[in-house]
Amino acid sequence: MKNPVTPFDDPKARFAAGLFGMWLLLIMLGVLFVSAILGYVAVRIDNGAEFIPANAPPLPLLLLLSTALLMVSSFTMQRALVAGRAGEASQGRWMVATLGLALGFLLTQWLAWRVLVGQQIGPSDNLYAWTFFVLTALHGAHVVGGLVPLAITTAHARRLEYTPSNYRGVAYCAMYWHFLGGAWLVLYATLWIGSRH
Repeated sequence: MKNPVTPFDDPKARFAAGLFGMWLLLIMLGVLFVSAILGYVAVRIDNGAEFIPANAPPLPLLLLLSTALLMVSSFTMQRALVAGRAGEASQGRWMVATLGLALGFLLTQWLAWRVLVGQQIGPSDNLYAWTFFVLTALHGAHVVGGLVPLAITTAHARRLEYTPSNYRGVAYCAMYWHFLGGAWLVLYATLWIGSRH
């Protein structure tokens, strides 16, 4: 007996459903990040000058490097999407570059944490430090969570599996990755402004 035809037998319908699902995910994540940032702003305003201890160091300069790495990874991710949509052989190279930059971002974030801990500033020391570690960990956890689909997409791209008729995987990955880049810029700007005396 022949299986009934469903809307998802059509690749275009599957792609449209996947895009809808990704938008729902990004909206939920957006609510999470906006809530966290608004919570930080409320705590910062409520505590005024007392929020920042007199001996608090400025934000580690390594955060500028990690920001640059994430922004460049957004560019390489977009190049991978363009190459995958066109079925070009460069899709694999662009994805490998994106994956490497993502790992570089996480490494520099970890090193920035170590700089603060080396200056005797840990998450349990004061509210200023706690909010920094929690907000950067929140974003870092979503980058770590994105490594698995990023690695899978990279493997497919290296085998040149993305074509003009099927580039769903790289498109979904690009949406998530661009969202993380935008979320980090807002988060970093919030932390930078909030750390000023």
